[in-house]
Amino acid sequence: MTRMNINILGLAEVRWTGAGVFKSGDHTMVYSGGNEHERGVGILLDAEHLKSLQGYWSVNERILVIKLSGKPFDIYIVQIYAPNSEHSEEEIEKFYEELDYVKSKLKTQDVKIVMGDLNAKVGNERTEDTVGPHRIGDINVGGERLVEW
Repeated sequence: MTRMNINILGLAEVRWTGAGVFKSGDHTMVYSGGNEHERGVGILLDAEHLKSLQGYWSVNERILVIKLSGKPFDIYIVQIYAPNSEHSEEEIEKFYEELDYVKSKLKTQDVKIVMGDLNAKVGNERTEDTVGPHRIGDINVGGERLVEW
């Protein structure tokens, strides 16, 4: 992180159990995992940004929220690891319901950043709901679901 000048790094497939904070040198990892050594998400912060950490919310092994103090608004970073198309429709639906719930609990005026492994391709075609010129390939099922969200 230091060599690449990365201050905040989101991680998926952490595969750690439980939830918590782990310090290693000048970096601190906030993580959220399940009971098994599978899935799991984390956010790695450098020492400077750790000072802004107000708290974290371990939703489950696929969703982690941290809150950083900012001016004029605080910043929520939501790190996710979405189920891929091989998972059942029920599991995918449950994930997006939990993500909607998280979104509903965050303060409206604050900045929200959702990042992580979305297991989605939104494709080359520009739609009103996608942002940016950095698209590739054809839209997949995960991409359709993401655009719908």
